[in-house]
Amino acid sequence: MDGQPPAGPAAPRWSRRASPRPQPLAWSKPRPQSYQSPSGVLVTDFPVEDRVGSQQLIPRSLAEGRPQPRERGLKARSLLEPPRAALGSDPEDEPEGGPGALRRGLRSTSYRRAVVSGVDLDGSANCKKKNRMSQPILKAVVEDKEKFSSLGRIKKMLKGQGTFDGEENAVLYQNYKEKALDIDSDEESEPQEQKLGDKVVFPYKPLRSTWSQLSVVKKNGLSEAISQEERKRQEAIFEVISSEHSYLLSLEILIRMFKNSRELSLTMTKTESHHLFSNITDVYEASKKFFEELEARHQNNIFIDDISDIVVRHTGSTFDPYVKYCSNEVYQQRTLQRLLATNPAFKEVLSRIEAHEDCRNLPMISFLILPMQRVTRLPLLMDTICQKTPKDSAKYENCKQALKEVSKLVRLCNEGARKMERTEMMYTINSQLEFKIKPFPLVSSSRWLVKRGELTAFVEDTGLFSKRTSKQQLYFFLFNDVLIITKKKSEESYTVTGYSLREQLLVLPGAEEPSASPGRSAQGMLHPGRNSAAHLFRLVLLSNHAGDRVEMLLGAETQSDRARWITALGQDSDGEHMDRTTLAQVETIRTYTAKQADELSLQVADVVLVYQKVNDGWYEGERLRDGRRGWFPSECAKEITCRATLDKNMERMGRLLGLETNV
Repeated sequence: MDGQPPAGPAAPRWSRRASPRPQPLAWSKPRPQSYQSPSGVLVTDFPVEDRVGSQQLIPRSLAEGRPQPRERGLKARSLLEPPRAALGSDPEDEPEGGPGALRRGLRSTSYRRAVVSGVDLDGSANCKKKNRMSQPILKAVVEDKEKFSSLGRIKKMLKGQGTFDGEENAVLYQNYKEKALDIDSDEESEPQEQKLGDKVVFPYKPLRSTWSQLSVVKKNGLSEAISQEERKRQEAIFEVISSEHSYLLSLEILIRMFKNSRELSLTMTKTESHHLFSNITDVYEASKKFFEELEARHQNNIFIDDISDIVVRHTGSTFDPYVKYCSNEVYQQRTLQRLLATNPAFKEVLSRIEAHEDCRNLPMISFLILPMQRVTRLPLLMDTICQKTPKDSAKYENCKQALKEVSKLVRLCNEGARKMERTEMMYTINSQLEFKIKPFPLVSSSRWLVKRGELTAFVEDTGLFSKRTSKQQLYFFLFNDVLIITKKKSEESYTVTGYSLREQLLVLPGAEEPSASPGRSAQGMLHPGRNSAAHLFRLVLLSNHAGDRVEMLLGAETQSDRARWITALGQDSDGEHMDRTTLAQVETIRTYTAKQADELSLQVADVVLVYQKVNDGWYEGERLRDGRRGWFPSECAKEITCRATLDKNMERMGRLLGLETNV
């Protein structure tokens, strides 16, 4: 590290680098022969551990024994970074001697509170950004803080002091989790230690700077001078600014390292490059303008009255490039998948760029999807500010208007992406269908694919003396208004055998087993060596393309596939009238990208209302932030059990979607 370790024979020189196998610590001075190396384990729960390991050694003086309640916060936070006294504080403020002297220096309650709660981010100015991955510095704050008599005096004193701390640029947006997306309580939970053999284990969370941690806020005692409600409101406003800065940094890396890479551009055509990066430069410029105006207001006064006017102004015009970028999503993903599968030169160069230290070993796709993620998170951030703003104030009405504008932007982005995807899909499917019956005009701007896939149809042939059941594989294309029944010839060719308007479909979930052929069991006929009788259902075409009534006994390969077909064919609209407060809620813990038309793409921290649970690991749910409904793997989410959190989520859904929640 850049700083010098404290004097003393037992002062460790910290290592920033984690390793899967604990390594001995490097010490600044020789150790006595009888001295045994202290050790402890710092366990991380962060994506970076996949690259640099999950454990670190720490001095036993910080880890051994169960700390007293008054010292626990200090001990836990002390593990977050090495002592960099030369950069963080004046020499005369440093306690003399080793850790014991530090503890003696913490007898003052106010001084201890200042150390535990204060994170000084101004150290970056001295570091000259030598280490972009460095964490903020824990620094002792002057014990006797100036107390202000009124909020008006605070605003006057702090005008012009609100500088945006540069340390936040060390956090890429992929690793930045907004507090607004955290379903837990507003207050930070205290680290809980665990025992692992003879070592003490502390859970580790990466630091995310907050308004209260800004040096100017701490030095002027602003957190203590305002109400808790106003402090939370300032935190929510600052989070919009700090997360936009982190997002802007990630976009800059995407453009500099990937889009502007001559080596990468030589491995693909200009059309492929356009499909990959679209108008990302325009998106970057829009984000830059938005952040600069937010930062200017923050620099003018650390205590920000409102940012709603800035949000309304930029969502109304500056953010137009987001709609175009999101509309290109289907081409972007398809082009990237094709290049990775068929272009070895592209794949090799891309892997080399992703391994560069500036990219933090993150895949390019994680950068490409950021505009979609950012635009969908803005309503949640603005909703959090609304929650913290007094409802009887003019600021609340301004915030509601800003929330309305960003929600409108999200709808436009979603509609643009869906329209482009649906149009291309319709033309693709239409070119693959071969009609052996009266042709059906498939392509229409008001038609889209709901679900497609293969099902087994069981046909009963009645003979003179017995019934025989045969089976055939049928491939279904279900659209929002019509069902097309085909036989699959190849991956890109299907022969149409029938069709029916969707309003003429009737689904019967319960179905008896088909009659078996002589000398063969029904279950063996369905799927040899596997019991699939539970995956049957009956479909009735009240009037097909020829005007005839047709009944079909269909079988799906899995229990979830059966449930998904029944839901899609049955036009289940119960959710529109269901009391959503009675539904289970889950929070997404892992990103999931939809692979079929009836599936739901999820981002980390998305909240979903669950309508169906299938035993083989699939849920059907409604995404809280936009009301989109679909299926997703249960392993991607965890259930929310806190009653207060459940109610709070329903209130948020009501604000975002304008639904009646009965909360």
